[in-house]
Amino acid sequence: MSVLETSRVSVLDDTTPLYCIIQGSENVQSHTEFIVRVQRGELKENSWVIRKRYSDFATLVETLKISGMDLPLPPKKLIGNMEREFIAERQRGLQRLLETILANPMLAASEIVKKFLDANSYTTNIPEAALQNVSMFFRSEPHWEVVEPLKEMGWRLRKTYFLIKPKDQPKRRLLLSWTVHGPDRLLSEKDITGIFKLLPNLQHPSISSTQHAMTNETGGLTIKQFYMNGTLRDHLCKTKPMKAHYLKKYCAPKAVSQLSVAQTRQFCRQILEMLKFLHEKGLACHHLHTGNLVIEDKVIKLLDIENYLLGVPPFYKPFYTQFRKINSAESIDVYSFGHVLYEMVFGRPLNKPTIEELPPELPAEIRSVLESILTVEACKLGLPTLEGLLMHPLFVDEVVVTVGIKPQLKIPSKLKETLRQYKDNQQKKLKEEQKVISQNRRLSKAKAHHSSDEERRRRKLEARRKSAKKLEGVKEETPSPTTNGGNEESSAASEQSSASPAPPAPPPPPTVPSLDENDEDEDDSPPLSNPSSDRGALLSSIQGFKKASLKKSQD
Repeated sequence: MSVLETSRVSVLDDTTPLYCIIQGSENVQSHTEFIVRVQRGELKENSWVIRKRYSDFATLVETLKISGMDLPLPPKKLIGNMEREFIAERQRGLQRLLETILANPMLAASEIVKKFLDANSYTTNIPEAALQNVSMFFRSEPHWEVVEPLKEMGWRLRKTYFLIKPKDQPKRRLLLSWTVHGPDRLLSEKDITGIFKLLPNLQHPSISSTQHAMTNETGGLTIKQFYMNGTLRDHLCKTKPMKAHYLKKYCAPKAVSQLSVAQTRQFCRQILEMLKFLHEKGLACHHLHTGNLVIEDKVIKLLDIENYLLGVPPFYKPFYTQFRKINSAESIDVYSFGHVLYEMVFGRPLNKPTIEELPPELPAEIRSVLESILTVEACKLGLPTLEGLLMHPLFVDEVVVTVGIKPQLKIPSKLKETLRQYKDNQQKKLKEEQKVISQNRRLSKAKAHHSSDEERRRRKLEARRKSAKKLEGVKEETPSPTTNGGNEESSAASEQSSASPAPPAPPPPPTVPSLDENDEDEDDSPPLSNPSSDRGALLSSIQGFKKASLKKSQD
């Protein structure tokens, strides 16, 4: 049984965060170019340098105005814009601009920002490639036809939507989605084709039914019901699915709505029941967010369940990969559920991995669930299970609204084993990624601490203390010329008078100037006869010694 595809072209993970540092600037002819180092993920090996003018940044901000966000572009200056101080100030302002853009998940994931920072990786015309694959599908399935492409729908760069209709029902509208295989695809083409054939047979009140599903070596195609009122995110942002670009609808909506406590309790119970069903069948969701949920007749439904099978990276992956305890399929779905609950309650996405504080007026039961999932402590120590959440006081007594659909999905035993291995391999891959992230962050923290001003001052003080201690030790070992020196020489002279034969005279102390080269015969002189003489007499005798006055010895 083939589960892993070893020989496959690497696919770029569009959810991997990009980090930018403006390293400097350079005057080129009559303008200034800023040198920007861009890094994908935690590894420095995945970095490159781009050069941008101020006008490039201004064009980027102008394009992103569709989001409605107030982006901090430094002001323009006509006179004096080549001065060193002004360029340095502008560089700091542009750095703040990049950090603001990349801190927003919607903006950071947009094609506009990706092409600005990494143009070489986004040269393919993805909608055109999607249209080619869809056209090939319609050749084999002629009873459908395209009404129009939905270019403004969805935030994923490699997922394209088309509004279609059956030829025998021209007024009916369905939604066709084409998704390119993701970097987390670990199923063989044969296995994924077999599992995709099961999707139209999947029945659950909280999962949108699939009319048709097929895959090829490039990606997967599904046809589902088109929901005119849009997703849960459209409901919260008070917008319609086909009215505007997703950046305009979701980044900074003018008004938002929240769900009532009763609605939140009911919809969350339905979501938890749906997730439990998927995991019992050997599947998972991984893509639970308000843009992938719809509300129909008081029932909330999951849309794109196929993303899990196609290896598409989840929306919240940059968040949960920071916590090594969130490493299983169930913990990923529980973490995503926490973000959905937060957005239901407040009407806006959290846009960061964890919560810092919650308003005091928040109901205690909702606060308890959010704190058990989205606090730093919960993410580091471990999240609750799906079963544990279903038993929480917020949901345990809630009766699920049914619509007469009995949950059902029959999976052959061979594919059950394939799905089990697929889930295990995904978990291993995630743990490896989290290990690399953790190691690089520890290294970065150590380097930052080592180069911090406080640590530099500490090292300087420590070096000074060691130097002072060393000097004190040298002073203690060095004899004093007025006290210790005389005593040492007196002791040495006493030893000489008592020893047989007598050793040569000791060398002068360090403070005495060196003698001339004739003193190299000093070892042949007789021992001093007056050990009690003071230091001055000894030095005078040594300096007055003349070799010429010696007589030759008689044999």
